[in-house]
Amino acid sequence: MSQHHPTSAQVCPNCAGFPAVRVSLGGRDRTGAVRTITAHCPACHGIGLRRPTCADQQVTA
Repeated sequence: MSQHHPTSAQVCPNCAGFPAVRVSLGGRDRTGAVRTITAHCPACHGIGLRRPTCADQQVTA
């Protein structure tokens, strides 16, 4: 039976691990390429992982 190993980093809940996407602006430029922009997740700033907060960190003494 396979063992389940917890991941060390958690995926961002806002973008589900897809931190950057290309958005079409419509139309084409002079060379014929589709005009696009890159949009980054505002919660993880394009990293894709949830940053630990103070509540998530456990203090061991």
